[in-house]
Amino acid sequence: MEPIVTVTGGRVRGFVRDGVSVFLGIPYAAAPVGPARWQLPQPVPAWDGVRAATEFGGTCAQSPYPAPIHALIGSDGIPGDEYLNVNVWTPDPGAAGLPVLVWIHGGAFSRGSNARPIYDGGTFARDGVVTVAINYRLGASGFAAVPGAPHNRGLHDQIAALRWVRENIAAFGGNPDDVTVFGESAGGMSVATLLAAPPARGLFRRAVVQSGNGSAVCEAGDAERFGGLLAERLGLEAGAAAFGELTPARLIEGQNAIALDLMLNPDPARWGASIVANGLGILGFFPVVDGELVPDRPVDVVAAQGDSAVPLLIGWNTDEFRFFTFPTGLAAGITDETLPLLLPRYGLDPAVADDYRANRPGASAADVFAAIITDAVFRDDATRMAEANPDAHAYEFAWRSGVADLGACHVLEIPFVFDRLAAAHDLTGPTPPQALADEVHAAWVAFATHGDPGWPRYTPDTRLVRTFDFPESRTVADPRGDELAALRKAHMRVNL
Repeated sequence: MEPIVTVTGGRVRGFVRDGVSVFLGIPYAAAPVGPARWQLPQPVPAWDGVRAATEFGGTCAQSPYPAPIHALIGSDGIPGDEYLNVNVWTPDPGAAGLPVLVWIHGGAFSRGSNARPIYDGGTFARDGVVTVAINYRLGASGFAAVPGAPHNRGLHDQIAALRWVRENIAAFGGNPDDVTVFGESAGGMSVATLLAAPPARGLFRRAVVQSGNGSAVCEAGDAERFGGLLAERLGLEAGAAAFGELTPARLIEGQNAIALDLMLNPDPARWGASIVANGLGILGFFPVVDGELVPDRPVDVVAAQGDSAVPLLIGWNTDEFRFFTFPTGLAAGITDETLPLLLPRYGLDPAVADDYRANRPGASAADVFAAIITDAVFRDDATRMAEANPDAHAYEFAWRSGVADLGACHVLEIPFVFDRLAAAHDLTGPTPPQALADEVHAAWVAFATHGDPGWPRYTPDTRLVRTFDFPESRTVADPRGDELAALRKAHMRVNL
C-alpha cells in the first residue's frame, strides 16, 4: 500500500522500498526562480489532491565537477523550479516519537544535492531513525552579496527546511524535539554555522559536523566586493533587480568564470582578505558575517556557548586534502621549492613543514602539503569546537581508499556513515570493508538516538578521539598532537 501523509501544502504519496517508506522531492518553500531567487524563502503554495512524492526534485543551478572529481563522486543536476525540497525516509509513518536525522549535503557551497545514492537515508530508517535530506540555494543563488537582496539566502533555506521538519516530521513518525542535524564539507560548515546562528536555536537537539570547519565565513564588505565583481563580469548593474532577470545558465556562466579567476589569482587586494583566506582561494560564495544570522566566526561563537552548547559529534578524515591535491594534478606542481611559497597562501608559516616532515620520513612535498592543509582546514577547527563543548565526541576516519593516492581522503567517510558502500566504489575501490561501515553507521545511529556514539567525550584534558579504521578501530588520546600544536603556532587567521 502506498503511504500518504499530510504536510504543509497538502497531501503527498510516497512508496515503500525494502520495508522503508520513502517520500522524495517534497517542496518546503516556494520555487525561488526569477526575482524570487534573490529573496528569502517564501511559504510553499498549497496544492490540490495528493501529490506524488516518488521522484527526486530539482536541484539548484550548478555546473558539473571538473573531470577528475566527477570520476570519483559524479555530479548533480536535476531540472526543476521547486529545488527547495526534501526527501524523507521513515520506518513507519504511523509511528510516533522516533529520532530524526536531517542531512545537509556538501559541494563547496556551489554544487551538490540531496539526490545522491550515497545520501539515501533508507539505511537509517531501517535502523529506526527518520531521515530527511534537504536541498538549498547554492553558489551565487545562495550566497552572492547583491544590493537589495538579503545575505545568506542558502542558510535561510536550511533554517526554513529545519522549520519544515519541526512542523511536519510527526506526520512521518518522527519526534520534532529529537532532531539531529548532520552534514559534510560545506554541509559540515553549514552545521557549524547553524550552531552559531540565533534563528536556528531550538530547531535541533544535536549536531554532527563531518569534515567541516567553523571559519568558512567572510566579511560583509568583502562579500559585497565579490558580488560587485560578479555583476561586472556579467555586464550587469549590481542589484537584485538586474540579477533577477538572469537565466540560470547565464548566472552559472558568470559564477564559473569568476571562480576560475579567484583560483588562478587569489589576490586579497582584489577579492578581499576574508574571501581568500577563509575561502582558501577556492570558495567565492559562502556564508557572510551579517551580524544577525551569522553574528561572527562560528568557531568563536560556539567556543563561547559553554553549557548552552548543543551536544556535538565532530571529526575529520586523516588525509582530507589529498582529494583536492592528487586527482586534480596539483600534486605534480608541489615540490620542495614550491611548498614554502604555497603555505603562506593558506595563512601558514612555511616553517611548519619541518614539523610534519619529521613525522613522515620519505614523504614527498605533496604528501606533506596535503597533511598540513588537512589539519589547517579541518582538524584545527574541529578540535577547537570539541574543546569548548562540554558534550562533544570527536572522531577521525583513517581507513585508506583502495583508489591510488587518495588515502583517507575527503568524502570517503560518507558511504560508511550511510552504509552505502555499493554506491561508492569509484571512491572507495572495489572492496571496502563492510564491517567498518557497520561500525561507523551504528555510531551515528546511536548518537542520533541517545547522544552517545559509543566512546568517551572529548575534553581539553583527555583529547580522546575515536579513530575509525580496519581491521581495528581504536580510541586515541590526542593523535598527532605535536603536529596540531605546531600548526596552531603557524596559523595566521584573518580577523573579522
